[in-house]
Amino acid sequence: MRPPEISKEEILEVYPKVAETMADALGCDVEQVTLTVPIIEGLDAESIDFLDIVFRLERAFKVKIPRGKIVEEARGDLPEAEFEINGVVTEVGFQRLREYLTEVPVERFRTPMKAADIPRLFTPETFCKVVVRAQRAARGAGTTAPTDRRAMGS
Repeated sequence: MRPPEISKEEILEVYPKVAETMADALGCDVEQVTLTVPIIEGLDAESIDFLDIVFRLERAFKVKIPRGKIVEEARGDLPEAEFEINGVVTEVGFQRLREYLTEVPVERFRTPMKAADIPRLFTPETFCKVVVRAQRAARGAGTTAPTDRRAMGS
């Protein structure tokens, strides 16, 4: 099951705060944080920076972003053993990544790809989409429970 599409308008709505948050975390100018810049190669981020970025985004947007959420959602219902074998993304896994990370240009997907290298694909737009999904989840959690109780006759 694929998550609902995210519109460009939704991305652009959160982008300024995502860019500012990333610039603060990485110690770079906000102008460098374009939607499409690769975070590792273009902004010199390291793996530890992703934890800081996620933590700061959670605070800035008042949402919860579980660690590993991007890869987990890209994998979807595909078993991990079919997504990667011996730390290398399978062809089926690669297809899932391309479908999920639509913001990443096709030429950046190179095979073979180690699962540990997936974050090299991430851009600020990737994190905008994560924030939008987290906001949707938070809104859903806040509005679904009372409706469900009424539907159950309580």
